Amino acid sequence: MSIADEIKQTFKVGSNLTRLIYINLAIFIIVNLVEIFYFLFSRHDAYSSFLLTFAIPADPAILIRRPWTLITYMFLHKNFLHILFNLLWLYWFGRIFLEYLDGKKLIGVYILGGLAGALLYILSYNLIPVFREQVPLSYALGASASIMAIVVAISVYVPNYTVYLLFIGRVKIIYIALVGFLITSVFDFSINTGGKIAHIGGALLGYLYILRYRQGHDMTRGLNRLIDSLFGLFKPKPKIKVTHRRNETDQDYNKRKADEQAEIDRILDKIAKSGYDSLSSQEKDLLFKQSRK
Repeated sequence: MSIADEIKQTFKVGSNLTRLIYINLAIFIIVNLVEIFYFLFSRHDAYSSFLLTFAIPADPAILIRRPWTLITYMFLHKNFLHILFNLLWLYWFGRIFLEYLDGKKLIGVYILGGLAGALLYILSYNLIPVFREQVPLSYALGASASIMAIVVAISVYVPNYTVYLLFIGRVKIIYIALVGFLITSVFDFSINTGGKIAHIGGALLGYLYILRYRQGHDMTRGLNRLIDSLFGLFKPKPKIKVTHRRNETDQDYNKRKADEQAEIDRILDKIAKSGYDSLSSQEKDLLFKQSRK
């Protein structure tokens, strides 16, 4: 099996956490390959325009023309360290999340957290005076808000869950989440302010999600139904198999099934004693047909 086939198989049978990581990595690789293309053709200045086509703008007038950025920005990374730390946090806390909540909720919190981060970012830049001059030129990208929603959600849901940290020992994840939130969203607020505001939006969504979930309301249910419906449109429809029933009594049916099973058992015994190569072509054909049922 080739590397590409192994990746496809892992994506197909893996968890939603695995799929989220693969999607972020794939987009990161594509974005950087595109940058190389622009560089080789001496059009590197145009690369920024390409990248910003998928980043979330602070300007509502631009957002109206690019509504897809509400989703694409939360999977978009440019710098290696940016995606590295984001995916490490996603992996660590995503695994804990899946121990207590299912994969559909993980996807739902990821997307809702990203949307909440985008909304708070846009509102802040358009309503707070200090940001107004930056609105036409401000964009945000990255999965940080989405991942912060997952980190806060599971840390609030199981605050006493402990992990082992090198040089420190066992620590409750609620403290790890709190320190991580302060470092990435509060400290040095004047640097990457838009990103930090988005982090806060994601964190608020994660907290609100668990608050409502404990009250019996799953905020991701409607979103997951929409996602299932959209993906259902691309799934191949099962072929209709037409069968003709014969006039067969229950006794005849039971006898036929018993005979078929006895023949299969005989073939399996023969394989156990003499190996698969000892079977006749008819026996191999019968075994193959039986395995397809």
